[in-house]
Amino acid sequence: MPFAAPPDRSNWSHEEVQLVVADYLAMLTLELTGQPYNKTARRNALLPKLNGRTASSIEFKHCNITAVMLQLGFPPLRGYQPRSNFQKALVEAVTSQVQRLPLLDEAAEAAVQRPAALYEEFDFKGVQTLAPKHDHQFRVEEEVRRYLAGPIRRDYLEREARNRSLGLSGELLALQFEKWRLQELGAVDLAGKVEHVAATRGDGLGYDILSFDADGRERYVEVKTTAFGQATPFFVTANEASFARDHASRFKLYRFYEFRARPRMFQLAGAIEQHCRLDPSTFRAQFQ
Repeated sequence: MPFAAPPDRSNWSHEEVQLVVADYLAMLTLELTGQPYNKTARRNALLPKLNGRTASSIEFKHCNITAVMLQLGFPPLRGYQPRSNFQKALVEAVTSQVQRLPLLDEAAEAAVQRPAALYEEFDFKGVQTLAPKHDHQFRVEEEVRRYLAGPIRRDYLEREARNRSLGLSGELLALQFEKWRLQELGAVDLAGKVEHVAATRGDGLGYDILSFDADGRERYVEVKTTAFGQATPFFVTANEASFARDHASRFKLYRFYEFRARPRMFQLAGAIEQHCRLDPSTFRAQFQ
C-alpha cells in the first residue's frame, strides 16, 4: 500500500483562506449587531472543511485577520489579539469579502457612533492591565501597504475617536478612578482636588484631568476610550503628543478598552511614541 503524504500545512490554500475569512467576518457582523454566536461551535464546523488544520491554527489565522482589519480601520473581533505576519493573499481575501458585505459596513458605522452612559458605580479593583507590547518588528510589504491604503480602507476607528459621548464617559470614569486611587493611598485631601480640566478649562490643554501623585506632585491625565479590544489603535492630537513629551515625568495616558462590556484600562507614561508607533501625519497610535 503506497505511503500517503501528510497534508501540506505550511501554506493555506486560496479556498482555506476564503473560508476562514468568511467565518471571521460573519462573527464580526454578529458581534457588532449585538447578536449571539458561539466561537467554538463555528470553529468546529469549519475544521472539516480545511486541509488538516488544527483549532490553534485557525485561532492564529483569526489573529492575522484582526491585524488586517485594524490596518483597514475596521473594529476587530473581540478576543483575537493582532498578529502581524500576514501575507498579501490574506489581505486580498479580507478586502474582497468586505466589499461584498454592506451589512458589516452598516454595523460598524452604528457601533462606533453609539452613545455611552456613565458608570455610576464601578469597582476599580482589577480594572488595570498591562499595556500591549509595541511590536517593533512589525513590517508590511510595500505592495501590501499600497493595497491596504486603497479605496477599501475605512476610518471607523477614527470615527469612534470622535464619538463625544463615549469620550466623555471615559473621562468621567477616569475622574472617578483618580479619586479612588488617591483615597486608596490615603490622600483624601488630594482626591478632593482632582479636576476635570477638559470640562472646566477647555479641551486644548493637552490633557483631560488634573490629578496628583501621593506626594502632591501634579499628574496630567489624557483619556482615550474604545468599545473594542486592548490593541485597538487610538488617535491623539499634535498638541497632546507635544504636551506628553514636554511633561513626560508627570504625563499619563489612560486607555480604557472594551468600555461597553466591562471596562479595563492600561496606562502609558511619558512620551506616547515610546510606547507605540505614532503616525507623524494622522497621529494614529498603534502597537503593531
